[in-house]
Amino acid sequence: MTIATKAKPAVPEALILEIATRHFFVETLETRNSDRLDFHDVAVWALRAALEDAFEAGRIAGAKAMLAAQTSR
Repeated sequence: MTIATKAKPAVPEALILEIATRHFFVETLETRNSDRLDFHDVAVWALRAALEDAFEAGRIAGAKAMLAAQTSR
């Protein structure tokens, strides 16, 4: 039995890194194979703020896509 999965929309890597850098002060999101560099303690309020930023970015992208679809008719 195969479970159908939705294709994940492309997310601009620069936006993801910007949110991570702003909230978690990381230099990169690449795996560096070092616990000291790959794992970070994160406060719940920082995690919440990052998720809110990501949600807002998605909301804005969706609104722009809907507007573009309506104006291209």
